[in-house]
Amino acid sequence: MKNSVLFILFLLTISFAGADDKKPNILFCIADDWGAHASIYGDPVVKTPNFDRIAKEGALFHNAYVSSPSCTPCRNSILTGQWHWRLGPGANLYGTLRQDLQVYPHLLAEAGYHTGSWRKSFGPGKLEGKFLENHPAGKPGKGFDEFLENRPESAPFCFWLGASDPHRAYKPGTGKESGMDLSKIELFPCFPDSEEVRSDVADYYFEVERFDSDVGKAIAKLEAIGELDNTIIVVTGDHGMPFPRCKSNLYDSGTRVPLAIRWGDKVKAGQEFKKYASLIDLAPTFLDACGVEIPGEMTGRSLLPALTGGGDAALRAFILTGKERHVPSQEAPDMGGYPSRALRTDNFLYIRNYQTSRWPNGTPNWQKAAMPGNWYADTDNGPTKTYIIDNQDKDDAHRMSYALCFDKRPAEELYDLSNDPDQLVNVAGEEKYSDQLLQLSAHLSEELIAGGDPRHVESLTYDFDAQPYGGGGPKAPGYQGPKKPKKKKAKAN
Repeated sequence: MKNSVLFILFLLTISFAGADDKKPNILFCIADDWGAHASIYGDPVVKTPNFDRIAKEGALFHNAYVSSPSCTPCRNSILTGQWHWRLGPGANLYGTLRQDLQVYPHLLAEAGYHTGSWRKSFGPGKLEGKFLENHPAGKPGKGFDEFLENRPESAPFCFWLGASDPHRAYKPGTGKESGMDLSKIELFPCFPDSEEVRSDVADYYFEVERFDSDVGKAIAKLEAIGELDNTIIVVTGDHGMPFPRCKSNLYDSGTRVPLAIRWGDKVKAGQEFKKYASLIDLAPTFLDACGVEIPGEMTGRSLLPALTGGGDAALRAFILTGKERHVPSQEAPDMGGYPSRALRTDNFLYIRNYQTSRWPNGTPNWQKAAMPGNWYADTDNGPTKTYIIDNQDKDDAHRMSYALCFDKRPAEELYDLSNDPDQLVNVAGEEKYSDQLLQLSAHLSEELIAGGDPRHVESLTYDFDAQPYGGGGPKAPGYQGPKKPKKKKAKAN
């Protein structure tokens, strides 16, 4: 009898051990051009019930940032778990991925994971070599349902759920037609208050809500197959909204993104973090949770210590962001971008601009643009952009809006967040901030050297602007393209 009881206890021990050793699944949901606008963050208009659910049943990050506010470098940094400036051609829009780089989906596949992706993941850009043969985000498919149908029995999975929402272009009026109250929209102070701008933001919200509904369908599928609580669900965006002074800019409106993470009872529900997380931290987090060794070249940090009890103390005390070439939008023949780096702390945002002779959001002179017709090309075309440019001389408020969004910038910018949370007044030239300016400048340089930034490590010199560009750019209204030579009429015999 005693031996029988011991045998049963032995079997139960094995059973429980097996349950504890079960590998978690990963569902990574990323929107395209979604800044930190969600109802759980207090936005009074946009409704994001599924993002809110993940946050309430897991953890909500109030200060999550991208490495770079541009699609390709941000997504490359997520895949590799590294600062974008370490990725060579992958630091630019329409760049690629170097063959020596490791990406977390491949590492998980080698560990037995079923991996796949849907819609926008890597890019835009050109895949080559091993990444052309084996997609860096996992084999592209037709959706989450198909991916799960093709899943080997009992295999853990890692799925990248991408989207084109809320990237432009928008169908004008969709937000207002859906019932949104335009008067309740809280505009960034760099925008002029007009019906055109409010409606444009509502159209953006409409697509944010559409992405949120996709997340809801994926959650429902996990519940239906009994995998919800064994799946690490991450929901985020790749940079700020596609509006002036947002996307492709190093202000919070361009680099701060929503982030919520849920993992059953492994992550206590209702946690809220105020310290800093970078999206480069996701790759090492996934590998850490799945028991896969984190490569030494990854500069991201696992978020598990914070998620599993460490709280804010286990997160970053400050954040780094940066930018290389988004769109070649300077005056010809300059095909360069607007290189810049930033250090964000609780009290200050410090930005260093390396090429102040260039236009930070692209030249207004489309007749002389490096790419024909490019017009303020680092800012996507849309009603808000057009309104600000067309009305720049209307009054002081409109002139200020234009200057903040499109004018040239000095080598250093410093914003006192306690007095200026919207980052509108550059105090870098004020004497009373001279000590903070020196300290933050030195701190930024120190971090960039430690992080292998070629702009600060002489032995790593790299010409980001010399890399080929495979995309287009926003064109001036009415631009018809280069004139085609007239065909000569054949003379009659």
